[in-house]
Amino acid sequence: MTKVDQVADLMVELYERLSAWELAVVKDSALTLAQMHTLEILGPVPSLRMKELAAKMGISTGTLTVNVDRLEKLGLVTRMPHSTDRRSILVGLTAAGQKFYTEHHHHHVRLTQDFLSTLTPLEAQCLVPMVTKLIQVLQQHSLGQGQTD
Repeated sequence: MTKVDQVADLMVELYERLSAWELAVVKDSALTLAQMHTLEILGPVPSLRMKELAAKMGISTGTLTVNVDRLEKLGLVTRMPHSTDRRSILVGLTAAGQKFYTEHHHHHVRLTQDFLSTLTPLEAQCLVPMVTKLIQVLQQHSLGQGQTD
C-alpha cells in the first residue's frame, strides 16, 4: 500500500468515525445533524447572510431555507433584514439557539481535549498547521480548483 493510499484510507476512516460520533452526540437532542451543523456555524458569529451560510455548509440556498425554516419554528434562529443590502437576509442564533450551540460545542471541546491528551507536545504543535493545510486543500477542491486525478 502506498503512502497516498494509506492516508486516503485514514481520511475516510476519520470522516466515518467523526460522523458516527457527531450522530451519537446529536441523537439525544431534538435536532437533526444538518440543523446542529447550522447552529455550529452560526454560533461563533453574530449572523451570516443566507448565501454565506449555505456556502459554508456546502448546500444550496433552497436546502438551507428549509433548514432555517425548521430552526426558526423551534425558536433557535431568527431572520433579519441586512442593514445595507435589501436583497440579503441575515440569520443569527436566538438565546435558545446559542444555548444549543454552547452545549454542543462543549462536546467538541471534550473530544478535542481527549485527542490532544494522546499526543506528544511536538505532535500537538504540528497538528494545527497540518489540519489548516488540509482544510485549505478541501476548500480548493470544493470550489473546483483542486486536482481531480
